[in-house]
Amino acid sequence: MSGATLASGPRIPKHVDKESHGEKFDRRAGDTGGLGGIMGSLRVIELQLVAFIIVFSASGLVPVVDLVFPVFLSLYAFLLSSVVFPNYGNPASLQVFKGNRLFQVYVVLGTVIGLFLPLAYVLGGFARNDQESVRAATPHLFLLSFQVLSENLISGLNIFSIPVRALLPILYSMRRLFSLNGWVINTWFNTKIADDIRIQDETWIWFGRALSAANAIYYTINLFGFLIPMFLPRAFESYFEDRANYHKEHPKQEKNFMPSLPGKIPVPSLLKKEDHSKEEKKSS
Repeated sequence: MSGATLASGPRIPKHVDKESHGEKFDRRAGDTGGLGGIMGSLRVIELQLVAFIIVFSASGLVPVVDLVFPVFLSLYAFLLSSVVFPNYGNPASLQVFKGNRLFQVYVVLGTVIGLFLPLAYVLGGFARNDQESVRAATPHLFLLSFQVLSENLISGLNIFSIPVRALLPILYSMRRLFSLNGWVINTWFNTKIADDIRIQDETWIWFGRALSAANAIYYTINLFGFLIPMFLPRAFESYFEDRANYHKEHPKQEKNFMPSLPGKIPVPSLLKKEDHSKEEKKSS
């Protein structure tokens, strides 16, 4: 959700190699432990999110810019992976951060604040026929749903290099901050609390305000405190080290396609310039 899934590396388990007595990544099986196991359990929820994405897209609650953005970002990621940052096939370098307890708590907190509670808020808005609340919260939930799908697919497939893995959540987070800004403005400034309002309606308004503010604060800290200053530099450092090792192991063989030229090129006699000084010396 917050990019931490990609920072913890691919969901590829390790097995002990008897020959080298070391750990190697096994790409043939799925990982069920650690942070990958936690995120892997969300596959059923991802299928439900796909259904919500289709419903939101068809209902017209998501702006056209947000509908086009995931498609553009996916194409851009494939372009970066194939042209600018190719993958050198080292799964060990994809693990930038280790999934310790605090790291897992950070991911779970972002999942609850950014996904589960906004989803309950949107469903509650449908039940209460609160179109303004649903319209304000849907763009964030729509973009986050696509980010969840992208992160889990990329984490399960070793097809993107670590810089592309770092740039995807950064670009998604930057776009979602604009959606969260609109949600905060709607709940805190556009929604007024009347004097004769019922306690249930007032609780609903404050729940929306607290939820929008919590999402804006969490993902602002996540972007400017984790993704950009911590995840991105380590991703590039790991990538350039991996690229240097790859070039050492596979040196480029320069091919000379030009034919070998002789040391001296014979010049036709007609093209030779006559040396008149030598002829004058001979005659004298």
